[in-house]
Amino acid sequence: MSKINFDIFKVERPKIKPDKGTILIADPFLKGPYFSRSIVLLTEYGAHGAVGFVLNKTSHIFPDEIIDDLLSFKGELYIGGPVSSDTLHFIHKLGDKIPGALKISDSLYWGGEFEVLKELINKGKADASNVKFFAGYSGWSSGQLEEEINENSWIVTEMNEEFVMERGVDSIWRDSLSQLGGKYETWSKFPEDPTSN
Repeated sequence: MSKINFDIFKVERPKIKPDKGTILIADPFLKGPYFSRSIVLLTEYGAHGAVGFVLNKTSHIFPDEIIDDLLSFKGELYIGGPVSSDTLHFIHKLGDKIPGALKISDSLYWGGEFEVLKELINKGKADASNVKFFAGYSGWSSGQLEEEINENSWIVTEMNEEFVMERGVDSIWRDSLSQLGGKYETWSKFPEDPTSN
């Protein structure tokens, strides 16, 4: 008689190391209002720690409702993480059109001069297809993220820029795991509350 392998959560982790521009996918069992089933884009990584933004937690608020002089912006304000939740941040594909922007990848940037961004949005030269706003951010002190990865809280993957700027965020966590294939695809179908089945 053969034994059935029920250990679907023991998988070979991808060998990608965390770095600026990589993505963190939350383990199915990671809990909490910010990180449960989250996708985090790392925008800074080094010896002093890491900074990133949760891509798939919406606030159901629109930036033009809370930002003075922003005439119209059709994208939602996302909850970037638990740190400094009263601060506003943005990632974008506008490159050097925004002075002071920090490069994340060939086509993705973080921050820069906010007044210039507002002017581009108000003139119709920037919109939700190339700008994403966040309230707060996610931060890790030196060694903290590595410890969480070793505890299997996160899977580190390469960035999929389509997901980064995606507006319909409900399926990003599931789709990101599915794309890894194998047992990760099984993870993507695991119910958020196993007791409700």
